[in-house]
Amino acid sequence: MGNVTSNVAAKFAFFPPDPATYGVTKDDETGKLIFSGVSPDMNMEVHQLTTKSGNKVVATFWRHPFARFTLLYSHGNAADLGQMVELFIELRAHLRVNIMSYDYSGYGASTGKPSEFNTYYDIEAVYNCLRSDYGIKQEELILYGQSVGSGPTLHMASRLKRLRGVVLHSAILSGIRVLYPVKMTLWFDIFKNIDKIRHVNSKVLVIHGTKDDIVDLSHGKRLWELAKEKYDPLWVKGGGHCNLETYPEYIKHLRKFINAMEKLSLTNPLPKQLTNEPSVTETKHSRCLRFRKR
Repeated sequence: MGNVTSNVAAKFAFFPPDPATYGVTKDDETGKLIFSGVSPDMNMEVHQLTTKSGNKVVATFWRHPFARFTLLYSHGNAADLGQMVELFIELRAHLRVNIMSYDYSGYGASTGKPSEFNTYYDIEAVYNCLRSDYGIKQEELILYGQSVGSGPTLHMASRLKRLRGVVLHSAILSGIRVLYPVKMTLWFDIFKNIDKIRHVNSKVLVIHGTKDDIVDLSHGKRLWELAKEKYDPLWVKGGGHCNLETYPEYIKHLRKFINAMEKLSLTNPLPKQLTNEPSVTETKHSRCLRFRKR
């Protein structure tokens, strides 16, 4: 059944840029990976991570010297990391956070084929890298999912009980619900965020444009309603699906959210019984979105 679901997803949910907008090479002297167009002084590190399915996914870690949190960013389904560089530089500077992002299997310089399950394996591998290579703890981590990226984001957020926060940007209730206003979750649906958000314990910020003609505003509003720990949402007046970053209230509201998470970490520390920091090793099922009606 899982394979059928993944096949449905691949038919209408994944549009990796072709050709990829960047390349990754290895420096002969240092052995470090180099991301085309990004110079060493930009303080960005490149990783090639092996997922549970055996794919090699590219991840980039943008370090801020005074970061309090790390943003794990899952982008939309019609972009790759090469198109996200300028945004990551801006977010790092304005929010004073580290940013870890990655390309899904079959995107950019990542190997394999894109599928719902592979996005889950992809984000699991990236999370494990943050733990092992950078010592990032759950309470120092904020998951950010844009559009289809809300799928792997909520998959991970529903499993990490000490996570600091979640940002859902133009997020979907589920794949089928983007195409048809179904009331029940169908067995062959993909990215069943409507079910997973109920299991997220951390604060959830929802950002959505009021004029989004790809993923209707109702998706964002319903996700916000279903969140157990709600943060003030941002409904960007006149905003579409792919342009919310251009509105001044976008970065202003994100900065407000980050500041609130900093205060929360000081005034409301997580319970002592939640002290284990397990890696993610198995799953029961490791820029802009387009959907096609077929």
